[in-house]
Amino acid sequence: MSSLSPVNPDPGAPPLVHPEAFVPRERPFSARNLVQTIVGGYIPLFIATMVVFLPLLWMILSSLKQPGEIITTDLQILPDSVNLENYNIAMTTVPFAQFFINSTIVTVVGATVKVLLAILTAYALVFVRFPFKNAIFILILVALMVPPQVSILPNYILIAGMGGKNTLWGIILPGLGTAFGTFLLRQHFLTLPASILESAEIDGAGHWRRLWQIVVPVSVPSIATVALVTVVSEWNEYIWPLIITDRPETMTLPVGLTLLQNSESNASGWGILMAGAVLVIVPILVIFAALQRYIVAGLTQGSVTG
Repeated sequence: MSSLSPVNPDPGAPPLVHPEAFVPRERPFSARNLVQTIVGGYIPLFIATMVVFLPLLWMILSSLKQPGEIITTDLQILPDSVNLENYNIAMTTVPFAQFFINSTIVTVVGATVKVLLAILTAYALVFVRFPFKNAIFILILVALMVPPQVSILPNYILIAGMGGKNTLWGIILPGLGTAFGTFLLRQHFLTLPASILESAEIDGAGHWRRLWQIVVPVSVPSIATVALVTVVSEWNEYIWPLIITDRPETMTLPVGLTLLQNSESNASGWGILMAGAVLVIVPILVIFAALQRYIVAGLTQGSVTG
């Protein structure tokens, strides 16, 4: 017998190696594994994708159809021919260029200020010592849970009293605080190693230098996540710009769709409305599709520890 073979001192005792240890594991491409993967993974993913994608696809196809192809008892999925006349009518019926400029200004200015405030507030809540810090963070969480519709009336009274009605700054000002961005960045800043900032503090770096030379560079995915979510919300904001503006020269793109709907209220205007909706969502969809990987990286950053 080889010296490496296990020897059982008691012949009547059970074997040293349990028989279940030799049971072969199920193959990765077995029928059972494939069924579980398809039923538990691919089918729910496909259904969720279709729920999001099909309305967008139908809107794009409808924007290329003639009125008779939309208002019909027979379902017609594809247009007979590509018709871009709906886009031409949508862009000439209302001042779409002015709407686009207004939306761009509101989105760029509002998102920039929101992200900067979120960075500064989150840094202060994590790395600056001051009294009632936890109480302030709880108030931020409460603000995150309160629906924004609750503050519409007080904001309207305040902004209108300040002369901000039908102005771009009147659209931007009430939404500059971002509880979501502050919460997300604070949670990420808590995962940063304290030794890095302590070393910078020993070298004489102040809060401002530590923030912009250490914290911000290592937090780019999280900051990009906050920026993208903020840009999407600013671009798509509808209720507040609709309330605070009633002149075309200060309307944003979502509100401009309402003006287009009022102009094309008959049955033949559905294709024009669909074309206007496509013009509104395409820019933000392109930006989101190009940079969406930062959202995944930002939301998962710090969730895996080695």
